[in-house]
Amino acid sequence: MTRIPPGGAIGIFGGGQLGRMTALAAARLGYRCHVFCPEAESPAVEVSAAATIADYADLSALDAFSGSIDVATFEFENVPHEAVARVAARVPVRPGWEALRTSQDRAVEKRFLNAVGLETAPWTEIRSADDLRQAPCPGILKTARLGYDGKGQMRLAEGFDAEAVWKAFGAERGVAEALVDFSAEISAIAARGEDGSVAVFDVARNDHRDGILRQTTVPARIPDPVAVEAQAMAARAAEALDLVGLLAVEFFVTGDGRLLANEIAPRPHNSGHWTQDACGTDQFEQFVRAVAGLPLGDPARHSDAEMVNLLGGEVRSWPDLLAEPGACLHLYGKREVRPGRKMGHVTRLSPKTR
Repeated sequence: MTRIPPGGAIGIFGGGQLGRMTALAAARLGYRCHVFCPEAESPAVEVSAAATIADYADLSALDAFSGSIDVATFEFENVPHEAVARVAARVPVRPGWEALRTSQDRAVEKRFLNAVGLETAPWTEIRSADDLRQAPCPGILKTARLGYDGKGQMRLAEGFDAEAVWKAFGAERGVAEALVDFSAEISAIAARGEDGSVAVFDVARNDHRDGILRQTTVPARIPDPVAVEAQAMAARAAEALDLVGLLAVEFFVTGDGRLLANEIAPRPHNSGHWTQDACGTDQFEQFVRAVAGLPLGDPARHSDAEMVNLLGGEVRSWPDLLAEPGACLHLYGKREVRPGRKMGHVTRLSPKTR
């Protein structure tokens, strides 16, 4: 095992809010964080001990970065393989390339989920208009890579024109998924340590608007056996990837109680932000513990929670939120306010019910 003692340096690929909250959690445990990202004005850069502002293809910058850290991780999936491989030749990268590769591509991701026994909605890989004619319908066409928060997606309605849709889609490759009649969307976040130990947070219920997570509620108010099964599935996926870090798994819950896995993310997840205020060990500290080779913390929840993302101009309500009893406000330090941009979140706690 490779345990990084307090005082060590954790390298983070990516400068967004997930990196920011990871760096703050690392600081509580006595670690310094060094962020590598192309943008100088980034949420994580503002709170980290060091930053390298460079393109992910800059080999000399990657080498200098590697020489300044004890372990590396990432706060988003789309880090080029060449950058990960170059750093991994010098220091441990957690989670490793297999987890990153699997989560970067929706087709690879779905094959993995099905291979480890997690059911998904019917899907097919799309490389041409001819493939698209065989797609589940009604359905959703998604880019195989780089889409997030509802971007890179098109709805497929009955009688759609495959040639026109494929031309408008504009990507070289995609995944078409059947629309699912679901009763709830949930997520389970599993942490896995270098020693193989696993700890899973309580299952959360997620509500989206325009493809963006709007609200997360815990408990998820689904039958207990369904929640337990979701936790077990997240743990199974983390073990199958030999992951060291965090793995978030999103599910649809069907009307008859089946779980259909939708997506995975090998990093802290927006649907886990409630843990910052409702758990003794939150998802960011748990992530740091796993990456640094420390024992995992207790993921138990001490309160019920409702987390709401602050999108765009909603962040201007910060004075009212600070004055609201029981509201826990987290702002990301982003200077530019844009419609739909995640500017922060607020979590409201209440006594634990179950």
